[in-house]
Amino acid sequence: MTQNIYDKPEFFEGYSNMRRSVLGLEGAAEWPAVRALLPDLSGKRVVDLGCGFGWFSRYAVERGAAGVFALDISEKMIARAKADNGHAAITYQISDLEHLQLPKAVFDFAYSSLALHYIENFAQVIATIHRSLVPGSQFVFTIEHPIYMAPTRPTWTTDAEGRRIWPLAGYSLEGSRTTDWLARGVVKQHRKLGTTLNTLIGAGFAIRHVEEWAPNAEELAANPDWAEELDRPMFLLISAER
Repeated sequence: MTQNIYDKPEFFEGYSNMRRSVLGLEGAAEWPAVRALLPDLSGKRVVDLGCGFGWFSRYAVERGAAGVFALDISEKMIARAKADNGHAAITYQISDLEHLQLPKAVFDFAYSSLALHYIENFAQVIATIHRSLVPGSQFVFTIEHPIYMAPTRPTWTTDAEGRRIWPLAGYSLEGSRTTDWLARGVVKQHRKLGTTLNTLIGAGFAIRHVEEWAPNAEELAANPDWAEELDRPMFLLISAER
């Protein structure tokens, strides 16, 4: 079973106060880049994997999706999603993505935001997603970039000349990483970039776009503190086709 860190009171409180939790999709730095990867959602049957507070699920139905099946392991997240982003066309369900089960060939689009890096059996989940999509469908997802995830102590340091240094280590050693973020003992699953892409290809997906997100000049001017993202990527954005 995937660690359900989001239902821990201290984690949930901290997450609830994050910019992306308060402002929704527009509060996520990577959202403009993600939005550019999305297909026309009109009439689409969508599955939202790791839906959180339901911001994307609501976005999808507001843009004409026929229905959204939204899954998350967190009872607290699902409860908030139903309260704040409920809609007749959205079905919210508590589900452990580690043991994902979906009907075959029923969805036209699959989406996941910053959830799949918690999954240990990534290949099995990707295979399940592939089977659930009809031919020609897209799968767009984001995860933490493996350069960001690889260090056991993911914290900036400085060298003797005061330059910012990211402590990349153990990149080729895939597996669990336990860090302290909003709460102690958060477990994530590090995979090399090649492993992620080859798993998609092995499941039958065609890779359509890969983006190691960084702010553009306009975004950086509005958010100078994002400058560190130019030194190491935090997010990996992928679009694939069934």
